Amino acid sequence: MAVKKASRKTASAKKSSATGQTNQPLKLTGRGRTLSSKTVFKGKVFWVTQDEVAEPGGVRATREVIRHNGSVVILAVDTRSNPADPGILLIRQWRHAANQFLLELPAGRIEPGEKLIPSGRRELLEETGYRARKWSKHTKYFASPGFLSEAMHILLAEDLTAGQAAPEDDEKIEIHMTPLSEILRLIHAGKIHDGKTLIGVLYYASHRKTPA
Repeated sequence: MAVKKASRKTASAKKSSATGQTNQPLKLTGRGRTLSSKTVFKGKVFWVTQDEVAEPGGVRATREVIRHNGSVVILAVDTRSNPADPGILLIRQWRHAANQFLLELPAGRIEPGEKLIPSGRRELLEETGYRARKWSKHTKYFASPGFLSEAMHILLAEDLTAGQAAPEDDEKIEIHMTPLSEILRLIHAGKIHDGKTLIGVLYYASHRKTPA
């Protein structure tokens, strides 16, 4: 049996040598190119393209992509009432695509030509009525890069002031200022299913400076 295994390995090595293949780890460089693109669907919020592409590693393929301008996510934090366990502003609303109510960070689409922080200010005010005096960029991620171009930009909003919300006609939104410790408990109990909220809150919890 040992002789047969050795023979197979030798034959495999000869085959790899003959075809120019090696056992070195694959290392990809360069950028992909779009050879052609056509819009196959256009809606109010997103559009879909069918692209012929050339990608690093010699890949030629047809990719169907949902195109989106990108979104802002607002991690609004109240550290004044309890610096050791700050409040995080969550909203609760019915999500048709998920077929359930979800607890989420406020978020919305970036309008064409709109900057990140002005977009965040607009969405926070519309959905919750809150304003924030201090804004900073928290992190960025892609929601589902296999077929969706949407980039999610999470902004940290601090020094909050409550006000009157002005949601769109098709939005019914509950507002919940929730202690960070409670949100973490819900996350670890599997009670929060919204991706942007999981990423935003856990990133904040792991990077924030705990008061002395």
